[in-house]
Amino acid sequence: MFGYYVSLALRSLRRTPVLSALMVAAIAVGVGAAMTTLTLNYMMSRNALAEKDAVLYAVQLDSWNPHEAADNPSEMPWQLTYQDAINLLRSDIPTNQVAMHRWGGPIAVEDSEVRPFTADSRVTSRDFFALFDIPFIYGGTWSADADSSPIQQLVLSRKTNDKLFGGENSVGRTVNFNGMPFTVVGVIEHWQPSPKVHDLNNGHFNESAEVFLPFGLHRTFEIYPWGNTNGWKSEEINSYEDRLNSDMVWIQYWVQLDTPAQVEAYGDFLTGYIREQKAQGRFPRPLKFGLSNPSEWLVLNEVVDGDDRMLNWLSLAFLLVCLVNAVALLLAKFLRKAPEAGVRRALGASRNAVFSQHLVESACVGLLGGLAGIVMTLAGLALIRQLQMGYMDRVASMDWAMMLAAIGLALLSSLLAGLYPAWRISRTNPSIYLKTQ
Repeated sequence: MFGYYVSLALRSLRRTPVLSALMVAAIAVGVGAAMTTLTLNYMMSRNALAEKDAVLYAVQLDSWNPHEAADNPSEMPWQLTYQDAINLLRSDIPTNQVAMHRWGGPIAVEDSEVRPFTADSRVTSRDFFALFDIPFIYGGTWSADADSSPIQQLVLSRKTNDKLFGGENSVGRTVNFNGMPFTVVGVIEHWQPSPKVHDLNNGHFNESAEVFLPFGLHRTFEIYPWGNTNGWKSEEINSYEDRLNSDMVWIQYWVQLDTPAQVEAYGDFLTGYIREQKAQGRFPRPLKFGLSNPSEWLVLNEVVDGDDRMLNWLSLAFLLVCLVNAVALLLAKFLRKAPEAGVRRALGASRNAVFSQHLVESACVGLLGGLAGIVMTLAGLALIRQLQMGYMDRVASMDWAMMLAAIGLALLSSLLAGLYPAWRISRTNPSIYLKTQ
């Protein structure tokens, strides 16, 4: 019977093309507007590290102001001090662990036609590439000694390697970074998680680093981070060494803990470490630390804020307005077919059969509206990219999941819109229309 109802629905739509087009347009406009905002929010809030959500943890240590309350992880510092990061790196519990921050500087190759340019870089420990599963095209990461000694090695992104060396294997070649020679030890494949879960302090949707440098270079180059540096008390900073030993936070720290036993052991390690630091006069607040997986980290950092959620509700409210119009159009269309429904009822069709027939017609309208809504959503996202609206350009795209969601939303909307008109037409009194024939 379903196939027969679909056939009847298509015939009905062809008999009233203008009214049918208006119904499809009402659904399409509502779905297009709603799905454009929903897609943007979905792309902004999705977890780019979802495949490792069960084993990766962002580390927080509550070393903050004792005069401010700290009842949840969002009120702890997002980053660590340099001294804490160095101390945590000595732990052998995590499978991989990464201390890192943003930096940058001019990069060039001697005797090259390529002009020097400023490269956004990440100063990090060697586990960075293994922890985040970043594949290498050429070479690999630097030696373990480079995390604690000033060894001038670096890893290039594919984009930077293409600029400097035309995509050739550059391992062993020398580049000048910030006026100093560095040896290329590896080139990674393009890696652009969005949002940038590993570093939400420096723009949720900024481009990933173009150059990666060892963590052991700080004292030699007196590296100051390109990013947020925060402190809670007045400290006398007369030298770079004073800065490294201060309570200012500017290091992001991630660990990979593959088993519950590792998580428990690392929690015990952090507890012991904080107690040691308390004995030295640090960590004045009650003992507290945070281990947040990528999903939790996105929520804590409010990647999707209240304004974005409000825009979602407004778009759904607009969809509701479109549905009201669709209900009116469906009701007008179905009531025009009341004589036909009356004859069917007189010939033995049940009220449920008439109701189902017209609900299937509503679903057909919804399906067509959903397909048209996808086209409108794609057009809206393309317009956002065309207008070059900052980070929106990187998230203004639609995957298959959202396309299926658009069709599902359109079908649900059309079925809801068709419930009352279908119910009205199924309650038609056949005797009235038999008398008029």
